[in-house]
Amino acid sequence: MNAMILAAGRGERLRPITDSVPKALVEVRGEVLVDRHLRMLAEAGAQTVVINLGWLGDQIVEHVGSGEQFGVQVVYSPEYDNILETGGGICRALPMLGSDPFWVVNGDIYTDISLADIPPCTDVDGHLVLINTPAYKEKGDFDLHDNLVRFSASPMLTFSGIARYRPEFFANAGDGRFSLAPMLFAAAKAERLAGSLYTGIWDDVGTPERLSRINRD
Repeated sequence: MNAMILAAGRGERLRPITDSVPKALVEVRGEVLVDRHLRMLAEAGAQTVVINLGWLGDQIVEHVGSGEQFGVQVVYSPEYDNILETGGGICRALPMLGSDPFWVVNGDIYTDISLADIPPCTDVDGHLVLINTPAYKEKGDFDLHDNLVRFSASPMLTFSGIARYRPEFFANAGDGRFSLAPMLFAAAKAERLAGSLYTGIWDDVGTPERLSRINRD
């Protein structure tokens, strides 16, 4: 099984920290985020992990290297000055992700989830890990009924930034820069996404204030 860590973004909301450090190299509770993600993916059975590179991406390469110390093979998908966003970044990396379902993890989240506990996606396009909507968000993204991700006018749950996708989900997505969100909403409306609710530790390390709070807790 392969996986991808989305790490190309500028991290505007996390400035000034991300003026000199890419968000995937931010330390949370004494551990660099990308290190934590790589260990989590290795424990789940991932063999190859793709990391896309953008803002200060050379620092990520220097820090992670081949991935050997984490028990995985790390390969890189450079974007640099042409950041492709979430959907475009995944599509660019598809040749490296193979023909089996693969994990995608946002590089700026902090969690203790065990991916080995998430069921495989079989007759659907993907499996999203959802969380209860944090207080800092005005509303959620999705609902969850009968283990299917559903779209509604007043959703109660939020996408965690952790998912497993079948590569076929991206077959008609095209090239270039685009967000993954419209694809997820369309798939939810078509009842093509499985899901599960995670209630353990999860935080979006999105602002200096949130980072300070997580490190205090």
